[in-house]
Amino acid sequence: MARIFVVEDDAPIRNEVIEVLERQGFEVSYCLTFDRVVDDILAARPDLVLLDLTLPGTDGQLICRELRQQSDIPVIVLTSRVTEVDEVMSMTMGADDFIPKPYSARVLVARVQALLRRVQGSGETSHELVHNGVSLDLSRSTATAVDTGRSIELTKNEMRILSLLIGHAGTIVSREAIMRDLWDSDAFVDDNTLTVNINRLRATLEKIGITGYLTTHRGRGYSV
Repeated sequence: MARIFVVEDDAPIRNEVIEVLERQGFEVSYCLTFDRVVDDILAARPDLVLLDLTLPGTDGQLICRELRQQSDIPVIVLTSRVTEVDEVMSMTMGADDFIPKPYSARVLVARVQALLRRVQGSGETSHELVHNGVSLDLSRSTATAVDTGRSIELTKNEMRILSLLIGHAGTIVSREAIMRDLWDSDAFVDDNTLTVNINRLRATLEKIGITGYLTTHRGRGYSV
């Protein structure tokens, strides 16, 4: 089941899009605030993003550009801004398709399915995160040193920790947030268990020549 992430601030339109997609068997997630949209998208790990351009406090084209710096997730712009300039700018920022509002439900589903087939058929991955010389393939659970091409398979916990940190690159992720992501709770988990998992991830990355990638911030958490 493909996962779709919807970025739309108009609740009636968002609910309509969600209903259309869920009827076709897609798993749909969305955001209700728009100050950390890229982080929300990366955390959800979708197969495709539907993105409005006019959003409170930000702009869909800027979100698309920021997302493209971290991931190759396919993006379809779904917007009432239908000028040629908006379409060209959206494609320049990294969008894969552009659907004007009002739209036909059949057209929307067909374009979503077509883009997913195109990505899958081309052999491209929609689940790749790249940061500071490390490429993380979420679909294969592997980390690769970009400069040497050396790869290694990660355990489930190693994968979740690294994807969370890369998804929040440049910021400190608290130990509590990591534990919630790993075990759905930060209660009743030995604090040393997280330390062990972090050390195992460091040791795994060192096997492909990646050293000093994880930074410990005492009393605060970790970052990349």
